[in-house]
Amino acid sequence: MLALGAGAAELALGVGLAGPMKHAVAGLLHLGLHPRPERFGPQPVGPAAQRQASALKPVALGQDLPGAARPADLPWNRLLSFDACVQCGKCEAACPAFAAGQPLNPKKLVQDLVSGMAGTGDAHYAGNPYPGKEIGRHAGAPDQAVVPGLIDAETLWSCTTCRACVQACPMLIEHVDLVVDLRRNLTLVGGTVPNKGDEVLAALRETDTQGRHPLAARHHWASDLGLPVIADKRTSPRTEWLLLAGEAGFDLRGQKTLRALVTTLRAAGVVPALLGERETDCGDVARRLGDEAGYQRLARQLIATLQAHPAANLVTADPHLLHALRNEYPVLDAAWAEQLAQGRTRVWHHTELLAELLEGGRLRPKADAADRAPSVTLHDPCYLGRYNGQIEAPRRALKAIGIQVIEMERCGLNARCCGGGGGAPTTDIPGQRRIPDMRMDDARATGAEVVAVACPQCTAMLEGVTGKRPEVLDVAELVARAVETSVEKNA
Repeated sequence: MLALGAGAAELALGVGLAGPMKHAVAGLLHLGLHPRPERFGPQPVGPAAQRQASALKPVALGQDLPGAARPADLPWNRLLSFDACVQCGKCEAACPAFAAGQPLNPKKLVQDLVSGMAGTGDAHYAGNPYPGKEIGRHAGAPDQAVVPGLIDAETLWSCTTCRACVQACPMLIEHVDLVVDLRRNLTLVGGTVPNKGDEVLAALRETDTQGRHPLAARHHWASDLGLPVIADKRTSPRTEWLLLAGEAGFDLRGQKTLRALVTTLRAAGVVPALLGERETDCGDVARRLGDEAGYQRLARQLIATLQAHPAANLVTADPHLLHALRNEYPVLDAAWAEQLAQGRTRVWHHTELLAELLEGGRLRPKADAADRAPSVTLHDPCYLGRYNGQIEAPRRALKAIGIQVIEMERCGLNARCCGGGGGAPTTDIPGQRRIPDMRMDDARATGAEVVAVACPQCTAMLEGVTGKRPEVLDVAELVARAVETSVEKNA
């Protein structure tokens, strides 16, 4: 009788594997039992308002195999979210890798996991395939490895972790969490990170930098600026401002942005200190490449350094470092979470600080700044916009120096990725086009003379575009030009 009742309910309501009510029921359950319930809660106020519901979930190392190898390894509410997918294709339309012809389609990725849990394959999938991959060649089961049975590894390594798919999804499915969970198993169990990804992870393990640089070299760009350096002290008293350079400190182009920032801050009376050789990598790239153990080691190391050298304000020009400090470290370390929540330390992106200083009158543009300003379009970094919810600060800073941004068609929270996140430049999965070329086409379409950026990775990716294109300048460089005759005049 119970079986007959269940069968009748399935016929009446269509809640079976392919029934018309399946997505409605799964969707309601998914939204009620979402893996990120904080996305539905009240918006925090005060210092806690800086945190966003975009951090990857913590992993307890040493208990089980890291990451997910099989569909059955994924949390039950994550699997439920895949059943909630209505195959609308909005994630597919938003995905930069799919648009570039790389072998990734977030819609098919979700549907492949649905097939895996059902013990079938993709032969009946009716949507667009992964570019360059035939439909009907993959199958799986709940207790079978996802890679390569259901999904090829290069599909996972094509993701830039930009969260455009998550932003676009009406059912609030967390595609990026799935990608990183599967990468963790490939990296920590299989040791299979393609191209230069493995070299970067080895460099981080051995030198605490992505490029095997001496730690002291991170701040050589500031050797003539007279900034206080606290590297020679095991602990130090609380400082007002501390600048974290990130990987940009090793890069000649990134150093120009940092010098422009310091010059401008000085004009406002802000003189930041530097950590010197005590600044180590934040672990963002290690985590996105699946090395959760490496990430946790690097994160705890930098947290300990920052607690030994406390600062009222941390400022960085790198949104990836910003995201780690604001959103991911508090999940890993309760003391750090309390430090931020109580307002004992505030973390600033440099565009937020520049906007505050300009609007507060501590930075004054030259009288002819607006007349001399170029036409500007703005590229929103994924880790500043979608990960940290900050799209206004760069625009406020530019507006304060007389620049009215000419918006690209895809801007703000819907901006197209530059291709520089998630370790994608190191795994380097080929496609039909380059993602930064596509983003530069978006910029060219505005007719602007300059693409303003607010992230060193974005700068590197967009400046790598060949042919005639707008100039690429960080917001800090544009502000420095407006408030100083020359960026280097006072350097």
